[in-house]
Amino acid sequence: MAAKDRREHLIAAAIRVMVRDGVAKATTRAIVNEADMPLGVFHYCFKSREELLQEVITRLTDSSVATARQVFASEGDLGSRIANSLNAFWQGVEASPGEHQVGYELTHYALRQAGFEELAQRQYAHYLEVHQELLAEAAESAGIQWTVPLSVLARYMNSVLDGVTLCWLVDRDSESSRDVLRLAAQHLEALTEKAE
Repeated sequence: MAAKDRREHLIAAAIRVMVRDGVAKATTRAIVNEADMPLGVFHYCFKSREELLQEVITRLTDSSVATARQVFASEGDLGSRIANSLNAFWQGVEASPGEHQVGYELTHYALRQAGFEELAQRQYAHYLEVHQELLAEAAESAGIQWTVPLSVLARYMNSVLDGVTLCWLVDRDSESSRDVLRLAAQHLEALTEKAE
């Protein structure tokens, strides 16, 4: 098996272990056992557990964003495209709650482990970068510009999505969560003006 394929198997195994048992129990030994590989393969594929955790964060983020991005690229006015994109994100949350819970666990784990703080910083920097990309693409494709700086708007969206997801993981109130996302979509649309 090529090193790239081994890496992919280890990342997938790490996600399965974390969803099932939590981040704290996702030791390198547990991950290689899940992947049915010898321990030496892990060290051949990754420099450290931190590198693997960063890959897990990137995969989880990119997979949830891919559907929202694809939906946003479809036809329709800006308001419906924003709403449909947020709805696609939300369907992913409800379909894979364990993966979203792992995202929060990774953040807290990294903030509590000496030497891992940078992992949490990179995690949220990646989130903000993805939100900025989506918002920039939205503006360009719709012929609008945002009335709020893109960096602020990305942080706002990240805060809304983080908050509604975490709240839902606790209370599973899907109807209220969708109401919040509809409100966020309306607010986003109100923060636009025609591009000059």
